[in-house]
Amino acid sequence: MPVTDVITDADNLTMTVIADLAAPVERVWNAYTDPEQLNRFWGPPGWPATFAEWNPVVGGRARYTMNGPRGEKSSGSWEFLAIDAPHRFEVIDAFADEDGTPLEGFPSMRMTFTFESTDDGTRMVNTSYFDSAEALEQIVAMGAVEGTRMAMAQLDAVLQDLRDFAQGKGTVVELLDDTHVRITRMVEGPRDLVWRAYNDADLVKKWMLGPEGWEMTECVIGTERGATYRNSWAPVGDTEGEPFGFEGEVLMFDPPRRAVSTERMQGMPVETLNDLNLYEEDGATLITLLIEYPDKDTRDMILATGMADGMEASYQRLEREVLSA
Repeated sequence: MPVTDVITDADNLTMTVIADLAAPVERVWNAYTDPEQLNRFWGPPGWPATFAEWNPVVGGRARYTMNGPRGEKSSGSWEFLAIDAPHRFEVIDAFADEDGTPLEGFPSMRMTFTFESTDDGTRMVNTSYFDSAEALEQIVAMGAVEGTRMAMAQLDAVLQDLRDFAQGKGTVVELLDDTHVRITRMVEGPRDLVWRAYNDADLVKKWMLGPEGWEMTECVIGTERGATYRNSWAPVGDTEGEPFGFEGEVLMFDPPRRAVSTERMQGMPVETLNDLNLYEEDGATLITLLIEYPDKDTRDMILATGMADGMEASYQRLEREVLSA
């Protein structure tokens, strides 16, 4: 976790983020000044950012939108005040509509980013300066401290080459808070093919089977917002267990990058929100599944079923039966 501290200072009207990063200054500078890389960590999990405008010169502007899993949007704009590559830049950050027009009733702030070399890499310090105590309180009440920590936790994956970061780790389960779990798995194969493997019923039946001894008996794919899906499995031969399945509704479908859906076990009322993201680098794809549970007890109950082990078996089959075919 790269964030060392998030400090709010009511006397000086500031919020400061300090992060120690295991990468040289030039590499960290590139992550903060390349919109494609910013897209991967500027928004917290479940709210990825898209920078639609990027003009990093003094007086230039940037415009971004963070997209929530249920179709929510939160947009902002930057105006560049100073740039001293690769050590410092300064912007005015404002809440905005999708066209970049600042929103009334929401605070804007001056933000400075500094990058200094350390023995282990780089120390990044991001300080936001507010016009009033009320503006600082409003930002904190909106969850800025927690959101910043969760967003910055994604930066390690950006700073490293994908294979250096994820190869050989298998299926990784991270508990982000009481109701959010992030599951990641790198697979060897291009993103377009991985996307097809999730959305072509014939391909799904080849790999999404969990442990050995199970077969998929039903596979109905939803490939547009509002569509429903339904998947069912049953044991084969002497395998122990009862048939089961999942169903839900597609909330977002953005090929080949992101799909969000609800999920519930057939016949059960408990529902989760599943946010699937695919990122490709040098012929490998990082699969990230962010799951939102209704409460901690449900989260713990589902994880205790061995879900991660079943997913790992499926991902191994995905690489073997689909991506290497």
